[in-house]
Amino acid sequence: MNGSEPNRPTPFHIFDTRLHADPSRVVLRPFHLGWQARGAGSERALQLVEDVVMLGAQAAAEEYSRVRHDFAERHWQTEAMFRERFEEVAEDLELDPDTFDDIRKLLIGAYFCHEYTYSAAALMNPSIVPHPDQSGLHDGACRFVMSLRAVGEGHISSIAFREGIAHGDGGFDLWPQAAFATSVELDDASMHDADDAVTVHCHPDSTLSNTVIFPITEQQAGGLEDLRLVRFEHGPQDYEWIGTYTAYSGKSIRSELLRTRDFRSFQLEPIHGQAGRNKGMALFPERIAGRYAMVGRQDGKNLYYLASDRLDCWDDEGSLLMAPEYPWEFIQIGNCGSPIRTDAGWLLFTHGVGAMRKYALGCALLDLDDPSKLIGRVREPVLTAVDADRAGYVPNVIYTCGALRVGGLRDGRLLVPYGISDSAVGFATVTIKDLLDLMV
Repeated sequence: MNGSEPNRPTPFHIFDTRLHADPSRVVLRPFHLGWQARGAGSERALQLVEDVVMLGAQAAAEEYSRVRHDFAERHWQTEAMFRERFEEVAEDLELDPDTFDDIRKLLIGAYFCHEYTYSAAALMNPSIVPHPDQSGLHDGACRFVMSLRAVGEGHISSIAFREGIAHGDGGFDLWPQAAFATSVELDDASMHDADDAVTVHCHPDSTLSNTVIFPITEQQAGGLEDLRLVRFEHGPQDYEWIGTYTAYSGKSIRSELLRTRDFRSFQLEPIHGQAGRNKGMALFPERIAGRYAMVGRQDGKNLYYLASDRLDCWDDEGSLLMAPEYPWEFIQIGNCGSPIRTDAGWLLFTHGVGAMRKYALGCALLDLDDPSKLIGRVREPVLTAVDADRAGYVPNVIYTCGALRVGGLRDGRLLVPYGISDSAVGFATVTIKDLLDLMV
């Protein structure tokens, strides 16, 4: 892929590296049965427990041996997870754990777990930010965290991560992933069905690159979609990493926030207000004139500038920032991540949708002091799907949820991970100057 169409050269250097959907990557998750809760449906859960209890000692040992043979090497700390799951089931069903021997505890835990292929269907729409740990780096390098939208069984979207280092010359390296992936854990199990903020944390022995955030609340049940991360500066060197994403219930959508200081503990909370009922909101990395600011698509077609005194409430409908102007964006335009500060202005990656619902990447420049003012935009897309990259889960799509600036405000480069037809993730680099030169 050279990233261009006939007569449309691209300023990007495209890397050969690709990340793909991978059905071999599974996590061990609780098997949430509809009849597991207390009440009229709990008899089936109790019967399942009783069936295990009624097995003879040898039969129980043989069955658990088969489970270990099939699954122990496919997961991390498998037996510990079986034990933890048994404790949860015992509490839900008001059972006395002391009445069960060790083998039956493990076997019951196994019956209430299952494997989940979190990225079997698609891997797409990455976002990228500086890592909290920038120690020991030289020559303009930047350690980064990249989020990915992973789509698995049931077309459920979750959030996966990769870590790596971007180099001053435009290259990058990804840290390796282990064979095992783990799900974040909910701090307070009673908050599972809450319509308020919930807090989750990584397992203390798991790395971020092997961690997945799955839907937790009822509003998120259909998926966590298109996280747009930004390193937000509350004050000098006072950083919080904040992401906006779409929480899909299966019937309705709303925008929510992911907030973290260390990528070990995360708070997930709804965005209140009229603007929060729409998709594709992206937060500026700092306050503008003392207020929080976002770019969002509030009417399904155009881009708006939004401001608020509260990070979690956005009542203002905003002011029109950009409308489709060129054929490759006639259907709609939207942001592709948070604006990036440069000496010339706020650099904003956009996506445009044109004929045959083809998604292409563009960019625009906003005034530094008043980002509601558009300074310039590109006439033609800067990156489009061509050749083999047009084929995929959703064809003809190039899309990103954020880019990383490496180097200075004017002479720096951008590392841009991007989704390819909702089936893979590619990487490109471009200088800030080359993009600014395209603006009209």
